[in-house]
Amino acid sequence: MHKEPLFQQLQQEMQCNTEQQRANAQQCLSSAHGGAADASKQHSRMSPFHKLLSKLWNIISQALVIAVTVFFLMWQSFKALMSKWSQLPSKGQFRSKRNFSVNAEVDVLSYCAKEWKGELLRAKKMRKAYEELFWNHQIKRLRSVKDDHYCALRAVLFQVFIQGIPFPSWMKEKDILKLPEKLLYSQGCNWIQQFSFGPEKYTGPKVYTKLRKCLEDLKSQWMEVCAAKDHCGRQKLCKAIFSDEAKENTLYEAVKFIMLYLVIDAYENMKTEQDFPVFLNYLFSRDTSSDPLSFMMNHLNSVGDTTGIEQVDMFLIGHALEVKIKVYRLHKFDTEDFLLFYPVDYKRDWHEICLLTEDDRHYKIPVRPK
Repeated sequence: MHKEPLFQQLQQEMQCNTEQQRANAQQCLSSAHGGAADASKQHSRMSPFHKLLSKLWNIISQALVIAVTVFFLMWQSFKALMSKWSQLPSKGQFRSKRNFSVNAEVDVLSYCAKEWKGELLRAKKMRKAYEELFWNHQIKRLRSVKDDHYCALRAVLFQVFIQGIPFPSWMKEKDILKLPEKLLYSQGCNWIQQFSFGPEKYTGPKVYTKLRKCLEDLKSQWMEVCAAKDHCGRQKLCKAIFSDEAKENTLYEAVKFIMLYLVIDAYENMKTEQDFPVFLNYLFSRDTSSDPLSFMMNHLNSVGDTTGIEQVDMFLIGHALEVKIKVYRLHKFDTEDFLLFYPVDYKRDWHEICLLTEDDRHYKIPVRPK
């Protein structure tokens, strides 16, 4: 009897709790709907502002991309322009492009100070040697010469031309243009076909034609220079000659062949005990040049290609061109070999040209006061 009212009381409390929970749930749901609606209203109020910011950002970002791209292209163009500008020759470099192989005059002591710095014994010796030239030999200026295997021939021939030294008398008498045929047909020197034209290294059946062309160029250029009215005229011609590498090389090869001819001629005179230049005794005493063929193969052919002129060759050049070659050998300063003449048995009427060397291989042109 007492249990039944208690059960009913519990059942009523449970129903009350259930209704309370439902009310709370409905209240929460209505609150959630209200919050969502508020958020939606707020979002609708902010969206135009966000759209404006987005548009502005897009415009700014696109502008930045364009600016960076333009700057990058301008930088690349600037680098390309600077690269091309750096490759353009300066005023002095135009001269080297034209291959002017004998440079303008410079002060001797200034050149020495630039080239021989430091306290090494060789540098000190060279400075003293240049000072000796300046103060005691009256050589105030010099010309540097292109440093290749034609260096000595170039230094000699340039001075012959710039001074207007006459064509050698023996060349006029012999007619040098006929020398190749003379050696072939009169003296049977078939081996001349092995004559090598310096770096060109040409040999073959057309060697006589090439030699004649070289001799023609030498004779015509020499005559043209000698016909110039004054020093300015000769200087202009020399500038044209020594700015053309191909033209230069033909002249040097012509001089080489004339040297060979004189060696052959002297060798034949030795057989018949006729007179010949004394220095040729030394030339023929070498194992590598005991006869004209070995002289050509072992010495002359490499001149202009792999080697330059040797000292004994300087005697031969002086004799061939009928000039007295005065050489200041700076590496022999303070010795009796400081100043030498090539050849020693020069004739009084021969013109003098002057060279200086630091090692007997590379030559420069000292310029004496006029």
